[in-house]
Amino acid sequence: MAALKRRSDRTGTPSDLLVVGLGNPGDEYAGTRHNLGVEVVELLCDRHGGRLRAEKGSVLTDTIRIGDHRVGLAFPLTYMNESGRAVKPLVRRHSIDDLTKLVIIHDELDLPVGRLKLKLGGGLAGNNGLKSIKQHLGTADFTRIRLGIGKPPGRQSGADYVLRRPAKAERPELDVMVAEAADAVEMLVAQGLEPTMNRYNTADR
Repeated sequence: MAALKRRSDRTGTPSDLLVVGLGNPGDEYAGTRHNLGVEVVELLCDRHGGRLRAEKGSVLTDTIRIGDHRVGLAFPLTYMNESGRAVKPLVRRHSIDDLTKLVIIHDELDLPVGRLKLKLGGGLAGNNGLKSIKQHLGTADFTRIRLGIGKPPGRQSGADYVLRRPAKAERPELDVMVAEAADAVEMLVAQGLEPTMNRYNTADR
């Protein structure tokens, strides 16, 4: 179990889960592959009667109830490369001592389009948002929901690819994956990490 600091160092009402969708702020980035994690957080807000609001610390955030559980939702407004600057205060505010209860949702080049997987800790696959979070928290032992967007075609750079909006033909498959990611968060709350990983990481899905 990954622990950050003593509970006595915490502020705020404890949450059972803190879910952070990575992306970039601004209309020019809305709907791009790099902002799929944000779409999951927005969908969870819609499902459970929440509304993301701006708070100090460069973040849009709200707290919802999923069943009997308190769940924090957030979208850092720091741009992807500085995500950790917003995430660390959120971890303190929601009294997250066990970092497996911190769920980071992000796009993933190393998974095919529409493929969703959960992961605890491990390598960061060059994702600068994850690198920033690791730097600020001092560990990568948090939970991740990885949203597959596939490799860029031809000689297109990865940076250019993730910052573009997907083709119309690709969008329905991504919408299904976003909905499944929201389902996975709900299952995490109700059943925990291992059953959720078993459900969503199977090869035949």
